[in-house]
Amino acid sequence: MTTPQAKAIVLLSGGLDSATCLAWAMQRYHCEALSFSYGQRHSSELVAAKRLADAVGVKLRVIDIDLRNVGGSALTDDAIDVPEDQPEGIPVTYVPARNTIFLSYALAVAEVTDSQAIVIGVNAVDYSGYPDCRPEYIQAFTQLANLATKSAVEGQPLCIETPLLHLSKAQIIQLGATLGVDYSLTVSCYQADADGRACGRCDSCRLRKQGFINAEQHDPTRYQNH
Repeated sequence: MTTPQAKAIVLLSGGLDSATCLAWAMQRYHCEALSFSYGQRHSSELVAAKRLADAVGVKLRVIDIDLRNVGGSALTDDAIDVPEDQPEGIPVTYVPARNTIFLSYALAVAEVTDSQAIVIGVNAVDYSGYPDCRPEYIQAFTQLANLATKSAVEGQPLCIETPLLHLSKAQIIQLGATLGVDYSLTVSCYQADADGRACGRCDSCRLRKQGFINAEQHDPTRYQNH
């Protein structure tokens, strides 16, 4: 059970899901946001994360990691094209071990800041099939976190909050609407341009666009060539 003094680290990518998570968490915790510059294809999502954090007055910590040295993903290797057809299986936009890496850094920040929770916007319903978005993964990482940290060993276990895990994209948008999320500040596109305008064709854009339609909410997304 949380208290007004409880603290949480919110992973904030700058996209629709993480913006909703931040709004959800702020009703329950004193929050700090955490973003990553990991060599992703564009930096407009980091600009969006800063906009979101500033809009609600939350401190944003940005950590630099160079996952281009690892490669293996269309988001970290310019030689791999972002698919614009409906992908089969796990798409090439999957970044190897990304959530494990991000959660590990978040775990370290949580220990340093004496936070009791990490909030992450993983989703197992309307998502791209990434293996590190499944409930089993979150359960396993939570167990690891509470075996591996000084704070847990000394009696302050950490929980990983996944408020969007079982929601459709439309339900996420409806939740955000009740929380007052300004989705015009967000960037979800895998290949947004320098101004944060979406391509409208990638998997993330398709899921986002259909989510607004199903939620019967205005879609404030700015698209390229519009």
